[in-house]
Amino acid sequence: MAKRITPATERAARIAAKERSTSPVSPAKAAWRRLRRNKAAMAAGVVIVILLICAVFPAQLAPYGFDEQNYAVAFTAPYKEYPLGTDNLGRDILSRIIWGSRMSLIIGIVSVVVGLLLGGILGAVAAFYGGRVDDVIMRVMDVFLAIPNMLLALGIAASLGTGLWNLLLAIAISNVPRFARIVRSSVMTNKSMEFVEAATAIGASNGRLIFKHLLPNSLAPIIVQGTIGIASGILCACGLSFLGLGIQPPTAEWGMMLSSARQYIRSNWWMVTFPGITIMLAIGCFNLLGDGLRDALDPRMKG
Repeated sequence: MAKRITPATERAARIAAKERSTSPVSPAKAAWRRLRRNKAAMAAGVVIVILLICAVFPAQLAPYGFDEQNYAVAFTAPYKEYPLGTDNLGRDILSRIIWGSRMSLIIGIVSVVVGLLLGGILGAVAAFYGGRVDDVIMRVMDVFLAIPNMLLALGIAASLGTGLWNLLLAIAISNVPRFARIVRSSVMTNKSMEFVEAATAIGASNGRLIFKHLLPNSLAPIIVQGTIGIASGILCACGLSFLGLGIQPPTAEWGMMLSSARQYIRSNWWMVTFPGITIMLAIGCFNLLGDGLRDALDPRMKG
């Protein structure tokens, strides 16, 4: 007896044929599809894009200058003209938060980039050469890892002094051991792959093997750690500025805003509440995006 062909059966057959004829999806597109299904990571990405826009165009977005003072409206609670209120010097808190996004994101991103460059090179060299080179580099990294990240940055900043460049250097150095560990682990895994053996067989130099083959194929864990490291860098910068070892007045920076407003926390709650919420939101969004990227870039995640 012949099998009856229904419209639904024909439609299913066409869909199956189309799927068989479709070319394989690239790893980047597959990762993007997995990331898009993570609603929390996508929402965090939108918030991060808004923060980046504020950091790039603060003069166009902020209603007032970051240090524009008006003592007549000092300690003004949030209302229409000043949506987040004003501080003890009559400065608009919303404007200072927008301007502060530039400083906080610069510190977080640049410190991660510098830490990645230094730690990535050290980790790749340690994994590639092994032996005594690996022992010496990683034992030094272990010494730094034994010290909490914030405490290490605090000690370096206290030794170097205040200022933007010293703060960047302090946070970057504190990031080096973690990137060195991650890159070393990834390079050791990739070192035994066939593409490395093929490059070695055709006479590729050690430098080319490291920078052209091993490091580019170790980007997935580096991207994830870099995203989470930006959140850590922002938190560290805000903490150091709060303690007086980071950005100095009158420059707008979230941690410094909290520090200058702490004596008014009981009488003028908005002066500490809104900068604190901004710090929490920025750090949380970078962490959520990092978690989403980790799941999206994991080759074991299917679908």
